[in-house]
Amino acid sequence: MQQVIISVKELTKQYGSFEAVKGISFDVYEGEIFGLLGPNGAGKSTTLEIIETLRTKTSGTVTVNGFNLDHAPNDIKKIIGVQLQTSGYYPGLNLVELIQLFAGLYNRNIDPMELLGRVNLRDKAKNKFKELSGGQKQRFSIATTLINEPKIIFLDEPTTGLDPQARRNLWDLIREIRDKGTTIIITTHYMDEAEKLCDRVAIVDSGRIIALNTPDQLIDDLVATGFERPKEVKMANLEDVFIHMTGKELRGE
Repeated sequence: MQQVIISVKELTKQYGSFEAVKGISFDVYEGEIFGLLGPNGAGKSTTLEIIETLRTKTSGTVTVNGFNLDHAPNDIKKIIGVQLQTSGYYPGLNLVELIQLFAGLYNRNIDPMELLGRVNLRDKAKNKFKELSGGQKQRFSIATTLINEPKIIFLDEPTTGLDPQARRNLWDLIREIRDKGTTIIITTHYMDEAEKLCDRVAIVDSGRIIALNTPDQLIDDLVATGFERPKEVKMANLEDVFIHMTGKELRGE
């Protein structure tokens, strides 16, 4: 029996007469990678920001690791990690100093070099954030979500703009974090990424969840309707060709 770590029931969010979230309900299981997918404006970011205690809800119930959002938001904040956007880092500090700063905010004793080693950035310890490549910035951003040793981390489109090597390297990092017991909630516009990474996905459209299952089951359900791709499905795709021919190792990342 899988343990539910996040429970969302009949969640709504209104901005005046506009209803951005329309009675969404779903559970996230402990130790899974859960994808929240949907087009821009579907309501997925609003939903996550409510769970993260960053935005108020209009109605509904949200429980995170047994803590009710209405009664214990500060307890929720202590057990989650939220990926910061690039504007969230002081430009004058190097990576070690940034980690020490965030550790101080969490009142944690952290070995910056050990944490940087987890995300393959030990050799960039004295660099400033702005000096990193796109993939390095994303890996450091994920590292900062781990400072308070959270039970749950939220990653918002973590591989946008990365080249194939950096993207797949980040997939490996996300899996490693999950394998060590952390539950991961991820948003992405890359369906191949969701298919490979996520244990289950919820597809959100116009403020409602229109599908929720494992990627495999959702694909099987579509095939069962008689759906066929217009092009023959091959055993590999162009990205596989690119990775195979150029190598998976990071270059300048």
